[in-house]
Amino acid sequence: MILCCGEALIDMIAEPTVSGSRGFVPHSGGAVFNTAIALGRLGAPAGLLTGLSTDMFGQQLADALQASHVEASHLIRSDRPTTLAFVQLVDGHATYSFVDENSAGRMLMPEDMPKQLPAVSALYFGGISLACEPCADAYAALLERHGSDRAVMLDPNIRPGFIKDQSRYRTRLNRMIAQSDIVKVSDEDLDWIVPGPETLAEKVPLLLQAGPSLVIVTRGSDGASGYLADGSETSVPVKAVEVVDTVGAGDTFNAGVLAELDRAGRLTKANLRTLDPDVLRAALAKGADVAAITVSRAGANPPWAHEL
Repeated sequence: MILCCGEALIDMIAEPTVSGSRGFVPHSGGAVFNTAIALGRLGAPAGLLTGLSTDMFGQQLADALQASHVEASHLIRSDRPTTLAFVQLVDGHATYSFVDENSAGRMLMPEDMPKQLPAVSALYFGGISLACEPCADAYAALLERHGSDRAVMLDPNIRPGFIKDQSRYRTRLNRMIAQSDIVKVSDEDLDWIVPGPETLAEKVPLLLQAGPSLVIVTRGSDGASGYLADGSETSVPVKAVEVVDTVGAGDTFNAGVLAELDRAGRLTKANLRTLDPDVLRAALAKGADVAAITVSRAGANPPWAHEL
C-alpha cells in the first residue's frame, strides 16, 4: 500500500447562491488528501495518514476516502476542528486563505505517529503539513522511523506564507529530501530550495546529490521532466485541454506517477535506483494524463481509471 502522509482539509469554494450573492461551498481537499483520492480512483492500493476531526467536515472527508477506496486505518481522530481553506479563483488559478489554528491536522505530534506500518510499501509526503508545526515535525519523525526500507516520494509544494522560521524549515526539508527516493518540485520550488542564478538544469544535479534517485520538475504549461541519478533525463508535454481551474493538478499528477511506477513493479528503493528512462517516461505521461482531466473540471476531482 502507498501511504499518503499529510493534510486533509476542506476547500471552501465561492459559488453563486439562490439569491444571487456568492457563498462558500465545502469541498473535500488538501494536497495529500487529493493524492490519496486520486490513487484510490486509479486502482492503486492507497491509504491516508492524517489528523482528522470528529466534526462534520471530518466526517465529510472520511466519507470521501471511503468512496474512493482509500484505506482509513491510519487516520488519527480528535475533536479539534478541521482546517478550512477559503479558495478564490482568478482566471482558473487558485489562491488560498487558511483557517488552521489548533486544527486536528496541524496539532499532530511525533508521539502520535505509528510505531509499525504493516502492509505499507511506499510513503508519500507533501503539502502544507511539511511547513506547519508541530505536525511538520511529526511527519519528519515518521519518515525518519519508517523511510529507510520503503520507497519515499516527497513534494514540498512550498508556500512561503506558511513558513514561520525559514531556518528550521530548510533544515527539516533538507533532511527529508536526503531520505527520499523521488522528489517532485515545481520550477518555483526548485528556485526556492536551491537559490542562486543557476539555471534549472544546473540546480537539478545539486538536488540529486542530496540523495534522491529521481527528481521530477514540473513547469506548468511547459510540461514535466524527470532526472535520474545516472544523468539521464526524459520529458513529457502537458495535455491540451480547456482548463476550468488548476485546483489539485499537481496532487493528481503525483498520483499518476506513483500509480504507474507501482503498476510496473518499480516502486521500491532498489528499483528506483536503476529506473529505466522508458518506465520513467510512462510514469510522467500517466501523471500528465491524470492532471489533464483534473484541470478540465471544477475543483480537485481526480479521474477514475476508466476515464483515462
